[in-house]
Amino acid sequence: MLIFDEDRASGSPFVERVWRSHSEAAGWFVSIAESRAEIVVARHGSQVTVVVRGPETRATRVPYPPDTEWLGIRFAPGVTVVPEPARMLVDQKVILPPAPGGSFLLDGLAWQVPGFGNADTFVQRLVRSDVLVSDPAIPEALHGDPSSSSLRTLQRRFLRATGITQSMSRQIEQARYAVLLLQAGAPITRVAQQAGYFDHPHLTRSLRRFTGHSPAQLLGEAQANQLSFLYKTEPFAQR
Repeated sequence: MLIFDEDRASGSPFVERVWRSHSEAAGWFVSIAESRAEIVVARHGSQVTVVVRGPETRATRVPYPPDTEWLGIRFAPGVTVVPEPARMLVDQKVILPPAPGGSFLLDGLAWQVPGFGNADTFVQRLVRSDVLVSDPAIPEALHGDPSSSSLRTLQRRFLRATGITQSMSRQIEQARYAVLLLQAGAPITRVAQQAGYFDHPHLTRSLRRFTGHSPAQLLGEAQANQLSFLYKTEPFAQR
């Protein structure tokens, strides 16, 4: 079983959420679509693996080993891990090479593996070394704030910073929000309306793509299938 232990907000504008989990036995979970990049640390016995993950545009079924701990640092919209172009990380992950003393290499530098308590300090160091960069136009656009850039310029900036389109990012967050409503017990018709879908079929198509389940499955049999980390959030503003 995979157990999500806790999550917290961050004081860093570069970080959306910090979370950690562990497994008691081997199994599978459904990794639902994700619009943001993330660094994940896995500890299995004496082995430590650090990966950079980009946005995920579809749901995938992922195996996990027993007796393993995970730490996740989920970045804010528009934050880019510079060593890898954002487009190269879409639906992909990069395993970072180990370095002496239990550290790992990122952008040619050795970094100490972060923990749940010092994740913000770790991110600050990445920012000071220009390993993490952020385009402020991205969160402004996603939350409906006016931008000085033209629509075409903003679309190019969005692709460069995230690897996916602004439309895709909104669709993913809309689906994640719908899952939260369903998990809270809201009826499907209300979920479709509250999450901003045209109708029940529109909701169903979206959730099948981004979560691998229909709304009815998420309310029923899929409760036995674990989904990737979710927390209370709102969908991005619609344009």
